[in-house]
Amino acid sequence: MPKFYASVAAIALVALLGWQGYHVMRAQSTDAFAACRSGAIAGGEIGGPFDLVDTKGNAVSDATLLAKPALIYFGYASCPDVCPLDNARNTEAAGLLTKQGMDVTPVFITVDPARDTPAVLADYASNFAGLLALTGTETQTAATAKAYKVYYQVPEKRDPGYMVDHTTMTYLMLPKIGFVDFFQRDETAQDVADKTACFLNAQ
Repeated sequence: MPKFYASVAAIALVALLGWQGYHVMRAQSTDAFAACRSGAIAGGEIGGPFDLVDTKGNAVSDATLLAKPALIYFGYASCPDVCPLDNARNTEAAGLLTKQGMDVTPVFITVDPARDTPAVLADYASNFAGLLALTGTETQTAATAKAYKVYYQVPEKRDPGYMVDHTTMTYLMLPKIGFVDFFQRDETAQDVADKTACFLNAQ
């Protein structure tokens, strides 16, 4: 009798795996970007409406920003190492894509608006070719971070050199589509450029 139940369990497991495999294959067959994705994420509830300002104080909304592809990264200008490295990687990737005739905007959205005024971000962005830096009020920042599922934590007690803990992923956003994938910190500029080009060519 135990062998019988073991056989039934084995058959059930095979059937379950087959069913799951079928639905994964079916989902991939209807996903034009399946070959480009770095993982199991296929779009999703990441991104949404926002209203921020650029380094000149001009209003920037999600509608205007996403009129063309964008690599969006959240951080802060006083970040000592992670943010400058990631922004340098993203702007380099955008430069590689430009050479292929693809126009992609590298975007830096601050999670520290108390310090990162338009003037501060203008000075910061001048170190990165083509970087669009955005800031806003505390409320606007919180709303934008929430839309992008970005974690950040500004300390309650702030000394002049306080640090802000935050998510370090870069989001690839496409016009009329929105979020399609993200890039981790260990991916190179060439990795980002190649994967982004894959998405753009697959549209």
